[in-house]
Amino acid sequence: MTVDLQQPAYTLVFDPSRSNANYTITEFQKALERGSDEDRINTMKQILVTMLDGNPLPQLLMHIIRFIMPSRNNKLKKLLYLYWEIVPKLDEEGKLRHEMILVCNSIQHDLQHPNEYIRGNTLRFLTKLKETELLEQLVPSVMPCLEYRHSYVRKYAILAVLSIYQVSDHLLPDAKDIISSFLAVETDPICKRNAFLGLAELDREAALAYLEENMAAIEGLEALLQTAFVQFIRRDATQVPSLKPQYVELLLDLLDSTTYDEVIFDTALALTTLSVNPSVLAKAATKLINLAVKVFDNNVKLIVLDRVEDINNKNPGALEDLTLEILRILNAEDMDVRSKALNISMNLVSSRNVDNVVKLLKKELQTTVANSDKDKSMQYRQLLIKTIHSVAIRFVEVAANVVSLLLDFIGDLSSIAASGVISFVKEVIEKYPHLREDILSNLINVLDKIRSAKAYRGALWVLGEYAESSSDIQKCWKHIRSSVGELPIVQSELKNRSQNSEEDEKEKEALNQRHAGPVILPDGTYGTETAFDFTSNAPTEDPDSRPPIRRFVLNGDFYTASVLASTIIKLVLRFEKASQDITVLNALKAEGLLILVSIIRVGQSSLVEKKIDEDSLERIMCAITMLLDETDPAEKNSEREILDLAYLDATRSSFKSQVAISKRKNAQLSTKNLTKTAEPIDKSIVFRQFTHVESNTSKNDLIEEDLQAAIKGESEKPNKNSITSKLKKIVPLTGFSDPVYAEAYITSHQFDVVLDVLLVNQTKETLKGLHVQFATLGDLKVIDKAPSTNVVPHGFHRITTTVKVSSADTGVIFGNIIYDGGHGQDARYVILNDVHVDIMDYIKPAKTDDETFRTMWNAFEWENKISVKSQLNSLHAYLRELAHGTNMGILTPPEALGEEDCRFLSCNLYAKSSFGEDALANLCIEKNPTSGQVVGHVRIRSKGQGLALSLGDRVALIAKQHDKVILTHI
Repeated sequence: MTVDLQQPAYTLVFDPSRSNANYTITEFQKALERGSDEDRINTMKQILVTMLDGNPLPQLLMHIIRFIMPSRNNKLKKLLYLYWEIVPKLDEEGKLRHEMILVCNSIQHDLQHPNEYIRGNTLRFLTKLKETELLEQLVPSVMPCLEYRHSYVRKYAILAVLSIYQVSDHLLPDAKDIISSFLAVETDPICKRNAFLGLAELDREAALAYLEENMAAIEGLEALLQTAFVQFIRRDATQVPSLKPQYVELLLDLLDSTTYDEVIFDTALALTTLSVNPSVLAKAATKLINLAVKVFDNNVKLIVLDRVEDINNKNPGALEDLTLEILRILNAEDMDVRSKALNISMNLVSSRNVDNVVKLLKKELQTTVANSDKDKSMQYRQLLIKTIHSVAIRFVEVAANVVSLLLDFIGDLSSIAASGVISFVKEVIEKYPHLREDILSNLINVLDKIRSAKAYRGALWVLGEYAESSSDIQKCWKHIRSSVGELPIVQSELKNRSQNSEEDEKEKEALNQRHAGPVILPDGTYGTETAFDFTSNAPTEDPDSRPPIRRFVLNGDFYTASVLASTIIKLVLRFEKASQDITVLNALKAEGLLILVSIIRVGQSSLVEKKIDEDSLERIMCAITMLLDETDPAEKNSEREILDLAYLDATRSSFKSQVAISKRKNAQLSTKNLTKTAEPIDKSIVFRQFTHVESNTSKNDLIEEDLQAAIKGESEKPNKNSITSKLKKIVPLTGFSDPVYAEAYITSHQFDVVLDVLLVNQTKETLKGLHVQFATLGDLKVIDKAPSTNVVPHGFHRITTTVKVSSADTGVIFGNIIYDGGHGQDARYVILNDVHVDIMDYIKPAKTDDETFRTMWNAFEWENKISVKSQLNSLHAYLRELAHGTNMGILTPPEALGEEDCRFLSCNLYAKSSFGEDALANLCIEKNPTSGQVVGHVRIRSKGQGLALSLGDRVALIAKQHDKVILTHI
């Protein structure tokens, strides 16, 4: 469906008591004739809604003139003028309807009404009236309103003069002089603003002269007039580039003198439009930042920050000195505002200001520890850690300080934040070798504070990979030994429990003796006690007070124990290379064997709630076997090479490649951002001395372009196959043998579906009272109803219906066509085919990091698991079909997907709907070696059930489309 953007946008009327009942013309007429004022108000609302839905209702015009127009009810009067806006005023021949003469007389009386609000409402209606014949009769009544005592009337009267002149200049040939005279004597700020806008539209020279007259006292003018001046300057400077330098100076003076927030915002944006001078942009951005700090509304803060970000994107480097100023906005409590401010600041960080930025972020991180609101402080802390991480990776001079800073806070962080810190430490220690010794020392000092098993496993990996000297290895080993605690674990735990039980018995006996008799209060009465009043002072061991490894093992986390086994093997192998001290090496092996055997024993005992799993047991036993390995010297070299490759080389080289890939992606992203603003080397040089164009000015009015984009929508590139693509969206609703043939062209917008239905009368009779009824299943709602009509034999009729979509679930639109039968016969029906709403129009690929993906995966409760069995020739081919069929983005990097002919593939996918819904998917497939089929599972998770089921249907549809049997012969 095409929309004519040149049509006037009428006022929309919302009916809060909307019902599915269809009112006939007769019912409307009776309600207008006999109803009270309240009934007529409700009827007028229903009439307006029906007309806005596409039915003009011309039969009601005389009834409204007779029964509504004479009414003195103010609500009816207001609804009446809304009706005059949308009622067809011309007949089929394009001439003015005769009834409008009566309407014109009523409007004239209202323009002379003693109530100023009725006058003002009538004048406002005239600004929307485009019929010259009507306006011609109303001009004499408009002119006296320019001198009315009440400003409410005058402010609309001057706009009415402007509108009448724009419709037909011969109606008011002296409109420019009228507006100039009005502006000269007017004192009300709103009226002056409206008059200046009209003067700027009709007479630029007069508007420029008025601006010059008020230039000296511009800081003393009202905010409305200052804003009008700024808008005029911005538009005039675009049309006359030679005046841009003078206008920029004027706007800078206004920016310094004004105290109104809205004027500051408009002036700063106008400056960014007119100039690309770094000093001017910095001053405008400073004012915007101060405005964002001062205002309380978070939405305003986000809007202002968006404008600051636009300035930086279009003029890279111009706002570098304002990095710390932008970080002042972190005082806001809203997380979106803080995240936006941090993102902008990170784009401005350089080697000159990175120290100050890190100090400020450190101060903010310290405040999160003392904050009482745990949820907000935790989110803010994670955001700060991620930001500090990104800064330290880019600037080596602050990496060491940042690592020690984050490690100091690791004990107070959540599992996700602590894991992020360890990941950051891994990346820094790999990227900057000269910092490894200090980072390892700091890491060992804080390992006892780590509460997260995931973070501790990452720390153990760092110890095993980067502790290369004998002193570093012994430090790491000392921590591991103290973290395991007293050995063997089973005997020491049983001993501690027996001691605790004896102390509990003694405490109970002491309490029984103490409370053997009744309690007598000071007033002589007996006191009452309950079991809740007894308090025990017996020292009980806090499970969280145990050393980390011991705590994890006793809690049943044997995956961490298996990582510890790998770390012990790595430390032993590295110590064997770094030192020739056989005594210490044997001691390390013996102590490592004792630790690992003790962990297996406790995993098989009753001290833990969950027994050790087979995978962890196998890995620990493998480590024990390697520590006990005493083979002959002939095989020692080959085994040593295999061990070194598996434990010392493979994981380090894999992590190196991962860091290199991340570095390359960041470089590509920065190069891509640079090319947006880079200028070609062969671009011609403009010498402003030889031209009238100022080199420090911007060519386009970006604010006006944004406004037009908002009004008209985003411009789409012309499609060569547009006709073909439209034909694909045509859905037949009935068959060719039905008395009424119907087909619909479906257009999907962001939140609605528009059905453009074509009806064809295939009979030789006139079908009377024909109308189409639609109903929906799912999260769909029919917004408007098509009016009934008569269709001549073999005639065509076209209707448009809008269906609101509220979620990306599977929806069905169904209905029927109803028309009157013959004399004495019942109405006849034609059942329509169902129309299924394609959810792929509302699903878009999206990107997110692994941490957020895992968090959402654990939080979402709805899962749809679909078995995969496909005849496609490769796993990558199925992955491409899945991403194309579900509109999901692939999160797993291409380097981790393996070769094209791989036998196993695991991948994560992510998408967002237009309604903000998240859809997660995990693909695990393999190539069956016997049948050659692709088999496995796709698991889809979402917050709601409908989206998971809908995407599951799309996955099942992929298998059906590619597993069809191909006939070679019949």
